[in-house]
Amino acid sequence: MVSKSDYNLLQSIVDVVGFIVIALGIIAQSIVRACLPKSYRKFKNLNGQNVLITGGGGGLGRLLALRMANQGAKIIVWDVNQEGIEETLKQVKAQGGTIHGLKCDLSKNEDVYRVAKLTKEEFGDIDILINNAGVLSGKFLLDTPDRLIQLTFDVNILAHFWTVKAFLPAMISRNKGHIITIASMAGHVGVSKLVDYCASKYAAVGFDESLRMELEDQGVTGVKTTAVCPYFIQSTGMFGNVHSRFLSTLKLSDVADRIVEAIQREEEQVMIPSVLRLTILLKLVMPWPVVSMFMRGLVPDAAPEEPTNKLNNNMVKPTSKEAVNVKND
Repeated sequence: MVSKSDYNLLQSIVDVVGFIVIALGIIAQSIVRACLPKSYRKFKNLNGQNVLITGGGGGLGRLLALRMANQGAKIIVWDVNQEGIEETLKQVKAQGGTIHGLKCDLSKNEDVYRVAKLTKEEFGDIDILINNAGVLSGKFLLDTPDRLIQLTFDVNILAHFWTVKAFLPAMISRNKGHIITIASMAGHVGVSKLVDYCASKYAAVGFDESLRMELEDQGVTGVKTTAVCPYFIQSTGMFGNVHSRFLSTLKLSDVADRIVEAIQREEEQVMIPSVLRLTILLKLVMPWPVVSMFMRGLVPDAAPEEPTNKLNNNMVKPTSKEAVNVKND
């Protein structure tokens, strides 16, 4: 007669063997898909899709709007900068695209919910949500006013909660949708002068992974999530003067093209450039002094200019009083 403990052991062995077999099959399938020529890969059709892009008043958000509108998507951009919105609308319409813009302060959840309600009433359900808006302070932690730290988290991560809570229910009910989190390689590796920024991007990476896990746990198969983690990008106004050795900063157009491809292929996580995946692996296996030496050598100064805070192309500078009284905020 088989005892209960023997049965549990046997069941555990079966579970482990089953997991290994299934995992190997998934790995093999992923390798085959990665090696297929683009002409044989499955790409999602963006024509007619309602795409919402936060921070669409400039930089990467504007370029994504142009790229996706060119493929027939109907674009809605949110931004706190009305002039930026108007310029994005002008450029997209000039190439024959369909686009609408709404002013939204992503640092305030009540404004996010208000504009989300208006968006759904005027334009219908959102098919693709791109949480792109971001803030950068670029100061040593003890020199960063509390209000700028709060703003960094409000925009870089908390806003993701509010937009997803606003649009995810309809996606689940239709079992159709895609949520893209524009995070950063700073969401995997810490960098000096970017303590608040890195912490918010670590949170963004965790948000995406946890949300994906939760959807799978609930059996929601039609709603996809993608985390995008680029290296420093040129021409966004955030990292234009970053000192980077050995690895060039990224061209905005290249990043936009790669993000659109990732959306079409429904990739779970994208690192730009892909070689940086090795950095994450090395971080896990190397002693901390090696990791620190490598990162400080790669990025001697992430914010060489006098500290500012960027939110959707608007520069918000701490007052002299705040700069003096940082430790007492």
